[in-house]
Amino acid sequence: MSNVAKDSAEPVESPSQLIDARIGELGDWRGATLSRLRTLIRSADPEVVEEWKWRKATNPGVPVWSDHGMICTGETYKSVVKLTFFKGASLEDPSGLFNSSLDGNTRRAIDFHEDDEIDDQAFVALIRAAVSLNKSPLG
Repeated sequence: MSNVAKDSAEPVESPSQLIDARIGELGDWRGATLSRLRTLIRSADPEVVEEWKWRKATNPGVPVWSDHGMICTGETYKSVVKLTFFKGASLEDPSGLFNSSLDGNTRRAIDFHEDDEIDDQAFVALIRAAVSLNKSPLG
């Protein structure tokens, strides 16, 4: 997989290609986890748009999934894959997936660690709830 094009003569990669590259360059459990979460997001919302935001000299950028507004980001760190939901504080979370950024007024996050199990059904329901909120008049 190629890296982000630095020469303007090179073709510009799409957000989906940039996400593919990020998953590939991780090459460990974080890449596998991000890939699995991406698959679940796409299955929960077939109309989801993949974006790549906040790219600058000190940061290669962040994957973002959107539908009628941003749903969540997918950041990777040394010991965690973090999905931050932009309107997470407004979402019902009956399965208790949110485990990070719980004190904020707007956002909520899920930190996935190496040995964590992903509750597919609960995660898909949370994505669908986030999309519904984005599409609602209150969203």
